[in-house]
Amino acid sequence: MVKVYTLNNGLTIPAVGFGTWRAQDGKEAYQSTLEAIKAGYRHIDTAAYYGNEESIGRAIKDSGVPREELYITTKLWNDAHSYEAAKEALAASLQRLQLDYIDLYLIHWPNPKAIRDHWEEGNAEAWRYMEEAQETGLIRSIGVSNFLVHHLEALAKTAKVTPAVNQIRLAPGCYQEEVVDYCRKHDIIIEAWAPLGRGEIFNTADMKALADKYGKTAAQIALAWSWYEGFLPLPKSVHEDRIKENLNFTDIELSAEDADKIKHLSGATPAPDPDSIDF
Repeated sequence: MVKVYTLNNGLTIPAVGFGTWRAQDGKEAYQSTLEAIKAGYRHIDTAAYYGNEESIGRAIKDSGVPREELYITTKLWNDAHSYEAAKEALAASLQRLQLDYIDLYLIHWPNPKAIRDHWEEGNAEAWRYMEEAQETGLIRSIGVSNFLVHHLEALAKTAKVTPAVNQIRLAPGCYQEEVVDYCRKHDIIIEAWAPLGRGEIFNTADMKALADKYGKTAAQIALAWSWYEGFLPLPKSVHEDRIKENLNFTDIELSAEDADKIKHLSGATPAPDPDSIDF
């Protein structure tokens, strides 16, 4: 049985997801998603921008697992921050994924370069359509990604629905304290993208020592830390053995001292600034 978190709308979400960023459309995305479902993942995270929704849709269909047992997330890209554009974007994602509904739909970035002078209005309009799509059943839950506190506060001015999720960059040594505190206060589930960092954790003495201490891999220690913090990690791999390995962390019980050491790990790649991204 997969552990679940309860969202602020009363629905549940599997507490670990399979990330698919940079899994190439075609055989790689198809096969890795199929392997993930076979390994026990029930939560698949993709995005229009990833360009692999079609392959993931085929894998979902071919997995043999009933649709209602799977939790599928996709995201609205930066070129669709208006009511009509969001409507078209969701329809296109549903078609590519061969699905009747999306479990979780996220605004991918809060401040795209193209709308930097009116990002607040763009988010509000996209969100207005997403709220309607949730009412009609095309989406079960709606949320955001890479939103900082000022983005969330701006959205709250017009939103009727509080985001169920905020998916942000979180990993050992990369801890966005201000937005984490805000989300906890407002009952917004925090998802961790790139929860294994950018490879730094595999070369860090502290993580190697912790892996030895708990008899696990550095990746498994990092994922256990995500759960310790109440985050929902989205590990990604295209290798069958790693896909399976990344699920084998659920029995790890970190001490408070070790969790704090992981939180303050040095040498981690910092989170990107959504207000200065060049896309």
